[in-house]
Amino acid sequence: MSRRILVAVAWPYASGSRHLGHLAGAYLPADIFARYQRLAGNQVLMVSGSDVHGTPITVRADQEGVEPQVIVDRYHAEFLRDWETLGISWDLYTSTGTPNHYEVTQEVFMRLLENGYLEKRTSSQFYDPEADRFLPDRYVQGTCPHCGYGEARGDQCDNCGRTLDPIDLIDPVSKISGATPVERDTEHYFLLLSRLEEPLREWLETKTTWRRHVRNWALGMVNEGLPDRAITRDLEWGVPLPVDDLGPGKRIYVWFDAVIGYLSASKEWAASSGDPDAWRLWWEDPEAESYYFVGKDNIPFHTVIWPAMLMGYGDLNLPTDVPANQYVTFGSKKASASRGVGRSIGWYASRLEPDALRYALASVLPEHQDTDLSDEEIIRRVNEELVATWGNLVNRVLTMSHRNFDGVVPTPGELDPEDEEVERLATLVLERTAEAIEKVELRAGLRVAMEAASEVNAYLNATEPWRLLKTDRERAATVLWTAIQAIAGIRVALHPYLPHTSAVVGEMLGLGGEVGEWSAPGVPGGQPLGEIVPLFAKLDETVLDD
Repeated sequence: MSRRILVAVAWPYASGSRHLGHLAGAYLPADIFARYQRLAGNQVLMVSGSDVHGTPITVRADQEGVEPQVIVDRYHAEFLRDWETLGISWDLYTSTGTPNHYEVTQEVFMRLLENGYLEKRTSSQFYDPEADRFLPDRYVQGTCPHCGYGEARGDQCDNCGRTLDPIDLIDPVSKISGATPVERDTEHYFLLLSRLEEPLREWLETKTTWRRHVRNWALGMVNEGLPDRAITRDLEWGVPLPVDDLGPGKRIYVWFDAVIGYLSASKEWAASSGDPDAWRLWWEDPEAESYYFVGKDNIPFHTVIWPAMLMGYGDLNLPTDVPANQYVTFGSKKASASRGVGRSIGWYASRLEPDALRYALASVLPEHQDTDLSDEEIIRRVNEELVATWGNLVNRVLTMSHRNFDGVVPTPGELDPEDEEVERLATLVLERTAEAIEKVELRAGLRVAMEAASEVNAYLNATEPWRLLKTDRERAATVLWTAIQAIAGIRVALHPYLPHTSAVVGEMLGLGGEVGEWSAPGVPGGQPLGEIVPLFAKLDETVLDD
């Protein structure tokens, strides 16, 4: 029976170019998973969008002397270009700047308020005496009280990943003026996380199949005790409050409204589909599944805070899984847009074929531990694995078949046991790849497909059809037909990872560019082959030099 699967993907700040760490952390894994689920016959809704309210945006706008919307428009357009180039298959990619998002965020605010999970309190917030303004979290930088990292932000430490309040920082400074901020009282609404500790703990205890680092982190937060957390700030840039009892100059803060984006995007998609209630099938049906693809630094918000908000709201599905990836590092340094570590997605996409870049990242996804990546490693994986194994297999089998059998698939004779074993690969590779992807072990799924390609290459090297063409054409036809069946199955297994070139392989096999379902298609003898073209270009070792 068809399953309904929500693929919810982290919302990137529209404050600067995204780098390969972002792509490997959330966007490519989500696309691989969603593409597979669609081929498996499931109803997938994959949504995300640009986060336009983050303080990184206002920080950058201040630095450039422009309005925040100028920054948003620039980078939202860049993200759309990146997704199109790489083939990220959104059902909807939107932004948190839409009237729909404002409306949904305000409705969630009011429901939480009515249900007793929001409370107005006076709190102490940092104030810059030189700039004469309150400082949002990311306008404050200092030393993390937990790990001693000297460049921790006021909302989170990039080094240890802990969520923070600015007043927790040691030796805080204002990023606006460099002054030492002072504390001043201000009134805000707080999300009462403390009231949801026990139901959160009970729910998290059931998530025994989650990645260990994700579950342990979430449980650790809850077991330490959840502080109530302010969800409004003294800002002019953000979602307006649906109540007016805080006075002017207040907005809903970004960490609260951004996670609501998954719900607001689902409602926006439903409205555009012609059925405004269609979103309910993914959010209210208890049989529906939801997978949240995020990086390690987003674990607290998606395993604790967003589930708490959903519990407080009521009647909406909690996450099925949060397969958060660890970090991609470059020279052992965490990729960081704000610190200029790691080149942008667009930079790489302008120099590499889309599927070459997708392959290089998919083969090293940091699913369970940080992965260090270099340009040399990208080139090596493309040349020694993608080109030499898969590209070479497709090229030599289809070229031999096209040249020696009048442009059609050879008609086989009787199969030997070794032929039957390779023919079975077409189905077996799909079963094994599916098993890995269902567990969100995407690296393993890619490895299964590439190992199958290696098995077919070994079969060709053992049977030597290029020699058989001179001595036993019927046997050569059988070997090539057998290899083509395996290629057709591997092509489907690789489609979630390599959608562009999988379409090319389909055209060469005479099957058409579309992959319709997760099954081995079978390619009959006598079927006309398409034009045979190289799948990939071998990369020059200088292609990624500055």
